[in-house]
Amino acid sequence: MTTADFILRGGQVIHVQSRSIECVDVCIKDGKFIEGATDANEVIELHGSFVAPGFIDAHMHVESTMLPPTSFATLALPRGTTSAIFDPHEIANVLGITGIQLILDDAKHIPFDAFFAASSCVPASPLETSGATLLADDLEPLFEDERVIALAEMMNYPGVIHDDPEVHKKIKMGLRHGKVDGHCPGVTGQDLLKYIAAGISSDHESTTAKEAQEKLDAGMQIYIREGSAAKNLEALLPIVTPENAHKICFCTDDRHPADLVREGHIDNIVRKSIALGLDPILAICIATKHVADHYELSSIGAIEDGKWANFIVFDNLQAPNPKQTWHHGNLVAQDGKTITQFKSDTDWSIAKNSVHVPPTITIKSFAINPTSELIRVIGLIPGQLFTEELHLAITDEDVLKMAVIERHHNTGNIGLGFVRGFAFKGGAIASTVGHDAHNIAVVGDNDKDMFIAMQTLQATGGGQCVVANGNVLAILPLPIAGLMSDAPPSEVIKQQSQVLKAIASLGCPLDDPFMPLSFLPLSVIPKLKLSDLGLVDVDLFAIVPLEVCPT
Repeated sequence: MTTADFILRGGQVIHVQSRSIECVDVCIKDGKFIEGATDANEVIELHGSFVAPGFIDAHMHVESTMLPPTSFATLALPRGTTSAIFDPHEIANVLGITGIQLILDDAKHIPFDAFFAASSCVPASPLETSGATLLADDLEPLFEDERVIALAEMMNYPGVIHDDPEVHKKIKMGLRHGKVDGHCPGVTGQDLLKYIAAGISSDHESTTAKEAQEKLDAGMQIYIREGSAAKNLEALLPIVTPENAHKICFCTDDRHPADLVREGHIDNIVRKSIALGLDPILAICIATKHVADHYELSSIGAIEDGKWANFIVFDNLQAPNPKQTWHHGNLVAQDGKTITQFKSDTDWSIAKNSVHVPPTITIKSFAINPTSELIRVIGLIPGQLFTEELHLAITDEDVLKMAVIERHHNTGNIGLGFVRGFAFKGGAIASTVGHDAHNIAVVGDNDKDMFIAMQTLQATGGGQCVVANGNVLAILPLPIAGLMSDAPPSEVIKQQSQVLKAIASLGCPLDDPFMPLSFLPLSVIPKLKLSDLGLVDVDLFAIVPLEVCPT
C-alpha cells in the first residue's frame, strides 16, 4: 500500500490524453502524480471542482513582460501557468550570451518549469545594429543546459530560403538537440515548403486562417498567438478541429505585466477560445498536452502517473479561472495570489547602464527636409505586427516623425522616418524596447521633445517615457538591459499606468502605444519598418529611401 503526500478527493479530472472528464482522486507523492494510493498525509476535498494540467506557453519572451523570470512567475502562477518556453533573444540582442545566461540563472530557483530556446537570430537581420552577434558556435554551449530544448524562432526566413550557410548551420545544430522553431510571416508556396524542409517545425506568425491552414497542411505546428500586441486568436480559431487540434498550441509571444494581472496569461486565451465556441476540453488540451508533446516534454502536460504534479483547480468549465495552482506537488498560488515566497538573487549589475548615445546626436540630428511631395510612411495596423507602406505628404493628418537611435556601440546611427496611427499632438514618446535590436525608438511631432525623450532614457539606463513642451510627464525605468525592471511587479505596473495616462493626455487613442512602437523597428515583419540604418522594406529585405520618386 502506497501512502501519498496528498490526495485531492472529489474533483473532476480533465484527462487530456482521452479528452474526457472523470471523477477520480488525484494522488501526489514526491512532487509527482501517482496511481493507487489509498492513504495520504493530507486529504483535500475539492467538492466537485475541476482539475486540469498546468498551462504551458509555447513561445514567449519573458523580457517583454518587463520583468525577470522570478518576478514574472509571481504574476503567471496565479493564472495557472506552470511552464513556458522562453526565447531570451531580447536580452541577447543587447548583451549576447551574457544576457541569455542571466535569464537562465534567474529562472533556476522558482516554482515554475522554465524551458528555453536558444536565440537563433541575433541580430534579427543585417538591416539593424544590435548589441551582439551570435553564431552557431556561440549558441552550441547553451545546449549543455538540459532546459534548453530548441533553437528559437528562425526569423531570417530569407536566409533559410536562399541557403545562407550560417543559418543552415544553426538549424542543423538545433535539430541535433531538439526542435527548431519557426517565424515566417506571409511566407507561402514553394518558399514555405523549402523553409519547412530545412527542419523548422512550428510557426506563431500567422494572422489569417488561410495562412495558418497552408502551414498546417504542410505539417507545421501552429501556435495561435494572443499577446499584448499581436492578437490572432479570433482570426485563427476557425482552423481548429478535433482532428487537427494536436497540431495547435497557444502562445503569448509578448505580454505586458498589467495585462497579466488584469486579463491573464494562457488562461486568458483558453477563456477567450471557449467564448468563441471552442470545446473547453479541447482548449485545455491545446494549452497543455499539445505543447508538451511537440517539445517532447514527457514529464509535464497531463495528469498522469509519473509526471510532475503541475495542475490547476477551478470551478467553471466554460470559463476556467484558476483558484489554485500547484507546481511539483506544492500549492504555489491560491485565489489570485502567489503563496510561495521566492525572490531573485541574480546580480543584474552587468546588465545595467546599457544605453550609449554619443554627443554627436543633437536636436539637429532629428531634422528631415524631403524634397519630394510624397514620402513613405509606416502605417500602423491595430492589433497586428504587420504595417502598411503609405505614400503621403508630411502635412497629412496624423503623420508623426519617428527616429531610431543606435544605443549599443556609440555609432551615432540614427534612422529617420514617419508613421501614421499614433495620433497625438504636442510631444513625444520614446522606448528602449524596440524589437529586436532594442535601440531607442522615438515618435513625436517636434524635434525638441523627441531629443529630450532620447536624453531621458539615456540618463535612466533605459525604459519608456512621455515628453511634452520640454517636460518629462512620466517615465517607466527599465534599467536591466533597457528591457526589464528589478522593481516589484506592482511598482512596474504603476509606472506603466503613469506613462499610458501621460500619452493619453496628448490625445493618443491607442490603449498602449508603446507596444506597437516597440515593433516598428522589427526588420523581419512586413511591410515597412525603421531601424537605425534607415527605412526598411521587409519584402525587399532592403533599405529604401524616404522619398517617393515620381514615376
